[in-house]
Amino acid sequence: MAQLKKVVDPFGEVNVYPAAGGKVRVVATILMEPHKEGAQTGIALDGSGSMHKLYGVDDGGGILSSIFGHKQLHNEITPVAQQVCAYLARKIDADGGTTCIYWAVGPGGSQVEVIGDLRAEEAEKHIFGPPRDFGTGTQLLPAVRYFVERFRDAPWGFYVFITDGELHDLDAVKEYSTRLAREIAAGRRPPLKFVLIGVGSEVNEGQMEELDDLDTGTPIDLWDHKLAAEMRVLQEIFAEVVDKNARVADHGKILDPQGRVVKNYSDTGLPAYLEFEMPVGSDYFTLEVAGNRIHQALFDQARVPPPEMAGAKPPPSSRPSPASSPIPESKAIPPSPPAPASRSQPQEENKEDEDWKNLELTELTEAPDIDLRPEEGKQP
Repeated sequence: MAQLKKVVDPFGEVNVYPAAGGKVRVVATILMEPHKEGAQTGIALDGSGSMHKLYGVDDGGGILSSIFGHKQLHNEITPVAQQVCAYLARKIDADGGTTCIYWAVGPGGSQVEVIGDLRAEEAEKHIFGPPRDFGTGTQLLPAVRYFVERFRDAPWGFYVFITDGELHDLDAVKEYSTRLAREIAAGRRPPLKFVLIGVGSEVNEGQMEELDDLDTGTPIDLWDHKLAAEMRVLQEIFAEVVDKNARVADHGKILDPQGRVVKNYSDTGLPAYLEFEMPVGSDYFTLEVAGNRIHQALFDQARVPPPEMAGAKPPPSSRPSPASSPIPESKAIPPSPPAPASRSQPQEENKEDEDWKNLELTELTEAPDIDLRPEEGKQP
């Protein structure tokens, strides 16, 4: 399986599999906010020792640091945790409060530290400082168990885990997840979803993918993973939380690069969960909906044409006007123009960390800027 890193709006996730005869099987979701009755939500922040700097603490690495105190740096976790927590509390949680904890704290990183249940307005003001006792390991299972057991009777649970490194108990998490999925499939437990978000350059994405692709022997898909540096909008955490019966538009088609219809949803309505096969040699597929044609690559290096949006003015045949601007593909914040090179300022070494620090979640919480309604249903 290959989960594509470069996904365009309105897709949440696009997975590509080899199929018979050299074809490609595509499983994609259209990004949408879940609405689950009785939902409980939680966010768990990595409290292991490697997180010092992200919490704004520099241990200095010297024997005197614990005596004279820590040098204070910028806390990168607080603004992100504030907005993820507030978003879940305001939009998803049935009680209007998201449970916040630190995980991987204490001896061996095997404990959790409860912050509390925060409402949206509380989360937006809360300072998510470092835990009381940074962990000496990164054990995920205690945090997973905490949410599962605390909200055992919740109709649906959604829990986000943020980490910067490598899990030390991956096998135990996989074994527990398999048992949990089987209980859910048998109807002995209500459904839930876990999302692991990696930050910085030391994340072991291979481990995250192992959890994401975990075969539990059931239809239950417990885990999803994201890299913070690659996220376009905050709603991407819901990319796998899709109701297969949901319809996002009355009509729609999937086309191959030659414009031939691969799958036609004109009679059934366009679902939020898409599954189809592309012909041999296809570099991309096209979603035709509501007068728009949206092109999605089938591999990350593929070159695809720009989207063809309904109502967009065609480019002038003569020299373009300086006042004209292209139709944006999404509301994700465009990259800033590169600053002039400076001899006195070294190039930034850790691009992933900078992407995480500069992620403006306030702007990214808006829905993708593509209207899937037919022309006659749109407001002027």
